[in-house]
Amino acid sequence: MIIIGHPWIESHRFYKVFSKEDIEKSGADDIVLLEPLVDSVELAKYCQNNGIAYAITVNSLKEALFANALNAAYIICKEEEALLIQPIAQEYLFDSKVLVLIHDEKEIVKIARSGIDGVLFVEAIC
Repeated sequence: MIIIGHPWIESHRFYKVFSKEDIEKSGADDIVLLEPLVDSVELAKYCQNNGIAYAITVNSLKEALFANALNAAYIICKEEEALLIQPIAQEYLFDSKVLVLIHDEKEIVKIARSGIDGVLFVEAIC
């Protein structure tokens, strides 16, 4: 299971961006965070075409399918959507990893039991 943003585990910082200029300001080790997909398609294409690792928030299975096709490294969603997306991601061997945004480490076990790829603590987002 992927755990991002917990103080015990070193991980990349997720850097929220809204423009190409913001992407250029991100650090080399940052994961660019786009949100939501419907508003960030052009930025996703920019990242895809320039080999920039990025994560994107989605609100549906359809958006997750597009996010994977656009080579998102991470698909971030709520637990309810993750429960629908993860089996499809496994069936189609997504390269993207499905992450659930969490606020408390108590949520980790529940997400792990559901077979979701990982969790992202809100503290990892800047």
